[in-house]
Amino acid sequence: MKENKKNNKPEFNKMGFTQWQWRVLNHNNLKLGENTQVGSYTVIDANKGVEIEDEVKIGFSCVIISYSSIDDKGGKVILKKNCKIGSGAIIMPGITVGENAVVGANSFVNKDVPPNEVWVGTPAKFMKRLDSI
Repeated sequence: MKENKKNNKPEFNKMGFTQWQWRVLNHNNLKLGENTQVGSYTVIDANKGVEIEDEVKIGFSCVIISYSSIDDKGGKVILKKNCKIGSGAIIMPGITVGENAVVGANSFVNKDVPPNEVWVGTPAKFMKRLDSI
């Protein structure tokens, strides 16, 4: 994983790949906070907007989409400060993952994840609360 620090913004080639091998489609609709980490082979489709706040960690091979042509659903995806997305997770359109929340590896997120909670599975469901943060 590579970090996005204040002076280390991603550069996109004509196919939307960054220098760290994650891909962003519609990258003009991506808002990326500071000190974020995005794993290689992650794909972000920011068609309807994706906002990734500060200190967010996204594992390898995740999929974050703001528009699905299969069911014609779209909406901005927001990953709040300090949330963590496990490798292989899929975040669907219109979802907000709350501050300090954790999404387990290979989870399918089709509902908002509240702050300070761990959600896992397909579809992702509440597992436990993180009170010690």
